[in-house]
Amino acid sequence: MEEEFIMYLTKEALYTTLLLAAPILIGSLLVGLLFSIFQATTQIQEQTLAFVPKIIAVMLIIVLFGPWMLKILNIFATNLFVNLHNYTFIH
Repeated sequence: MEEEFIMYLTKEALYTTLLLAAPILIGSLLVGLLFSIFQATTQIQEQTLAFVPKIIAVMLIIVLFGPWMLKILNIFATNLFVNLHNYTFIH
């Protein structure tokens, strides 16, 4: 395989991974930030307080964005399998 082709496949795989992980990471970050601000203003120093809301937020995000994430993953996998004959070089 040519180096440009391998770099293209790697770029597409990383881009797809970022697209799939972004909603979960951003949602978890925002919920964690909100609960950290809440803990700082109320002076509650409980470390485990933010875990339950983060878990609930991640589950809700997966439910809301799940079809979109599945669509993105399906497009990537379909594109990969349709062009499989281009990826193998038989000499």
